[in-house]
Parts: sequence; C-alpha cells; structure tokens
Amino acid sequence: MKTIDSIPTSKIQRASKLVTTGAKIGVNYLKYYGDKMTKTEDEAKAKLNENNAEDIYDGLKQLKGSALKVAQMLSMEKSILPQAYVEKFSLSQFSVPPLSPALVTKTFKNYFGKNPNEIYDKFNSVSVNAASIGQVHKAEKDGKKLAVKIQYPGVAESIASDLALVKPIAIKMFNIKGKDSDKYFKEVENKLVEETNYVLEVEQSKAIVAACAHIPNLKFPNYYADLSSDRIITMDWMNGVHLSEFYTDNQEVANKLGQALWDFYMFQIHKLKKVHADPHPGNFLISPENELIVIDFGCMKTIPNSFYVPYFELAKQENISNPTYFEEKLFELEILREDDSKEELDFFRAMFHEMLSLFTQPFQQEKFDFSDEVFFGKISDLGQKYAKSTELKNMNGNRGSKHFIYINRTFFGLYNLMHDLKAKNVIINNFNNL
Repeated sequence: MKTIDSIPTSKIQRASKLVTTGAKIGVNYLKYYGDKMTKTEDEAKAKLNENNAEDIYDGLKQLKGSALKVAQMLSMEKSILPQAYVEKFSLSQFSVPPLSPALVTKTFKNYFGKNPNEIYDKFNSVSVNAASIGQVHKAEKDGKKLAVKIQYPGVAESIASDLALVKPIAIKMFNIKGKDSDKYFKEVENKLVEETNYVLEVEQSKAIVAACAHIPNLKFPNYYADLSSDRIITMDWMNGVHLSEFYTDNQEVANKLGQALWDFYMFQIHKLKKVHADPHPGNFLISPENELIVIDFGCMKTIPNSFYVPYFELAKQENISNPTYFEEKLFELEILREDDSKEELDFFRAMFHEMLSLFTQPFQQEKFDFSDEVFFGKISDLGQKYAKSTELKNMNGNRGSKHFIYINRTFFGLYNLMHDLKAKNVIINNFNNL
C-alpha cells in the first residue's frame, strides 16, 4: 500500500482538500445527468453513489483524523447510507494509507523525544494497520511482542476546525435546526478530543480490562504506561484476525463469540454505566482459540442515570404499549419538545413507537437469534423509509438527548457485529449472572 509522507495540518490546507473533493463531486453529478440519458435511473444513481463514495473517501483518507473518523462512524449506518458509501467508508476502520517510515520516525521523536529504536529492542517502521486517528507497528522489548499505536501528526489540533467544516453538511443531512443544536457537535468534539488523549486511553483501557476480565471467552492486551505518552500507546501484540475478516461455519463457535460480545456490552452498560462506544470490526480480533479480543478503548461513553433509566424503560414492551407513559419518556429523553407543533408531536410519537417496537425486540426475549435476516431486513427497510421521508425532512431534526449520539451508535454497531457473526440463542440478560 502506498504510504503518506505528509498530512495537511493547517485549517487552510484541510479546507482546500475538502474544496477539491467537492469539485470532484460536482463533476460526478454532471456525469450522472449524462448517464440518465442512456441508463435507467437506478443504474445512473448507483454509479453516482460509487463515484462520490470513492472521491469523498480518497479526500478524507489523506486528511485522516476527525474527518476520517466521521466516515468511520457513517460506515456503521448500514440502513441509512447507500451501499457504495458503506463499503468504501468501512475501509477507514482498519485499512487506510499509512505514514511513511521516515515520517513515523519523525513523529515518534516529536511525541516521545526519542527514536523508536532507542526505546524498543526491535521496531518495524512499516505499519501493519492504519486507521483514522493512528496506525500500529510491531515491536519487541524484553522478549515481549508489542503493538505500538502512533497518532497521526496534527490530528488533535485539527478537531475543532474539521468539525466546523463538516457541520454545515451534517445540519443539512439531519435537518438540524434551533439554537441549542450545538450540543450535538460539542458532544462529538469532546469525544474526539478524548480519543486523541492516549494517556486517558491507557487509563480507560486498564480500568475496563480489570472490570471485564472475568467475562468468559474475552481477551484483552496488557497496556504499558511507561512505554506510552499522550500520542503513543504500547500494548501487547495480540494474534488474531479482524472480526470483519473472520468466517466460521461452526454455529457453536459463532454463538460463543456472539455471547461474549453481547455480555461484554451489557455488563458495561448495566453494571459499569460506561461503555466502549466504538463497536466497529477494526476494534475486535478473533484469536486462534476462537476467543474475542478487544483492542481499542479510545472512545468510552459514560451513561448518566438520568438518561439510562428512561432509555431502558422504553426497552420494555409494556411501556411501549402504554401511550401516556411512552409519551412521558419521550419528553424525558428530549425526543419530543415543548415547542413542537401538534403535527411534529404526532409524527415523532408515531415514528419512535414504530422504531422502538422493532429495535427493542431482542430485549423482550430470553434468547435472540441475531442471524435472523427478516429482523435485520425490517431494520433496513425502516431506516430507508425515514431516510426518504419528505415529511421528516420538513420537521425539526434537532431532538433527542446528546447522549443518544454515542449510545445509539453503540447499539447499531453491536447489532451489526452480532449479525455479522450470525450468532443464535444469545442469552439477553446474562449480565446478571456475570
């Protein structure tokens, strides 16, 4: 894979790259209008999506950082984005062009004050894994095989300016209106700032590993604070394949892995009230012994009780079926607003009733089959229904607690991973026994 010798770090450089990408998208639309004269609408639109996804991803992967992280987050929205975008943006999870060896050495010295060979017995300057915020290298010290994660230059410093560039697109995409809409962007910005703080990540990693080490069929690396800094993390090298590349026709293995993944998340959510809010395949490996390995704890979301209680109250069928109680919880979760019109109240009450009735089905059963194509087909259809809703586009999309951003992201990602594993007979409330 081609390496990168420099990353645009200034606001002007990064904005210029996005402008160039925007120009390419404009050309793609001209091609689209031409294609409609010789092809069907579906064929022309599919080609447009393919070209736009390619150009947007190519621009973002050169910027790296929070710009690429947004693509990573969007790649998990399988029921909303066209498939071409999902496939292309999914590459941001663990496969993007890495920094060149020369830039790696320079970056390491800037962050740690030393060359890598002064710290480790062996250090491979060629990256084995590159993602949105950092890349991973193999190293050895005192007989231990290590993974060293290095943050890309300028990532932490460009978060605010990157989000300022993305903000107008997000406002239009999600139809966000109102003076208090900044709370959503601030939530994302704060989380991205945390993800670039590698000292915090090491602390969080050690805490979660200690709290979850007892969960069956889970493995974690050890983290070495003395070999880490605010922009570098050193941990054990873990042997395994990325979850997205893993396949088994052994249903017992799939069920074991699915149960471990589900237990890991439910224990965090219900017992710790703090959860690993980045459940994409690049953060998980499957060991040769078919155990689930969790390797990244940069994005952790604390769940305040004021959100946790009403959120999970609406996972109960009897509450969804109680119109008065249901509406009360929607107001509590800021889904319904005091300044809503009658039309907005009626629309969003019905919309969330339909969504929650479907999405909470696993929580209303003792065991659930996450290989069920009918269930996931309904989720996809519902996502497409509201993505195309002209009525929704005329409504104020500024609604819902800021905590929804990462909690919903957690559940959408978890459901997708469980479905990818084709796990069956998963015990839903097993966390009570852990």
